[in-house]
Amino acid sequence: MNAAVAPRTATLILLCGSIVVSLSLGIRHTFGLFLQPMTQDLAWSREAFSFAIALQNLMWGAGGPITGWLADRFGAGKVVFGGGLLYAAGVGLMAYSTTPLMFTLSAGVLVGLGLSATTFSVIYGAVGRAVAPEKRAMSLALVGAAGSFGQFLLVPMGQHLIGDMGWFAALMGLTFAAAFMVPLALGTAERTAHPGSANAIAQSAGEALREAFGERAFWLLTLGYFVCGFQVVFIGAHLPSYVIDKGLTANTGMLALALIGLFNIFGTYGFGLAGGRWSKKKLLAAIYLARSAVIVLFLLAPLSHLSVAIFAAAMGLLWLGTVPLTNGLVAQIFGVKYLAMLSGFVFFSHQLGSFLGVWLGGFIFDRTGAYDIVWVISIALGVLAALVNLPVDERPLARLSAQPTR
Repeated sequence: MNAAVAPRTATLILLCGSIVVSLSLGIRHTFGLFLQPMTQDLAWSREAFSFAIALQNLMWGAGGPITGWLADRFGAGKVVFGGGLLYAAGVGLMAYSTTPLMFTLSAGVLVGLGLSATTFSVIYGAVGRAVAPEKRAMSLALVGAAGSFGQFLLVPMGQHLIGDMGWFAALMGLTFAAAFMVPLALGTAERTAHPGSANAIAQSAGEALREAFGERAFWLLTLGYFVCGFQVVFIGAHLPSYVIDKGLTANTGMLALALIGLFNIFGTYGFGLAGGRWSKKKLLAAIYLARSAVIVLFLLAPLSHLSVAIFAAAMGLLWLGTVPLTNGLVAQIFGVKYLAMLSGFVFFSHQLGSFLGVWLGGFIFDRTGAYDIVWVISIALGVLAALVNLPVDERPLARLSAQPTR
């Protein structure tokens, strides 16, 4: 283990980082619940709402390399602190948005930038550097599972607040939850790296980027992550409205998102642990292929409360298992010195897919009155992602052979 990070400090970083990710992702997963009540009350189109959430994902991804570099350079604590402030401000201003433009600036820009500083790239970088190499897979899996727990906890809470108090009060409640990330940032602060650690490899950020950009594995992982973003954000943002359109209730949509979060706890943790024992690229291919199969079965089966619940549980097991596996491969191949920055670049592709998935869902629905085309695209992309992950070379780069794997 890095001599500069004592076990107690590593545990604190893991604990506080996990809670931050739990809050950040949990709040973000509630936004699909606001689509129908806000668009109906404010007379907006679904495309207008979807565009703001799509831009949020794009800003999240675009900010990832920058916040990742800042965290690698100055420590995760400062980045999480600023990100928590932006996030809370964005959610609060969502409640006061009276036009699609205001909603786009608050939900899209501010929350998106806040997410880039309070989620996987920054937290995984801090945790990956803090823990011993043999504990990294388990630790990254725990962080991913925490994000799923936040979804499981906050989605029902968000629906309860919307039902009892209205969408405005619900957003204000989520604002206070987001603000709690600010003091938690203190627990994610890292100590200065020991000179003999992997953090001290004589490589600049620019050199690390040029090295990664020259590797085929980096681009294959990036392409696969694009598909992940398209699928999960389309489903997360539009599934509640999809089931309502088909004659089921808002509670069914809420339950679906909560079940995705619940089963994702086990899926993310399980795939994270599995990645420490078996080929990560093969596990990634299996996840993407299984997602396509689950979507096909969901569309072919008669729609009911039970079929929605089964679909949500199955997708939950496959939901964010890609995250510890993809980030684990980046660390395995390129080392951890610039893990947050490199993960941020890979994640940008994920968010490009997210932007397209959530926006295309609203765009196509407004023009066809259905989501059928987007479901078919999701199936095809899952098969493509499975195929592009299989050729990834999982071996560490040659320069790491004489260095610690940290």
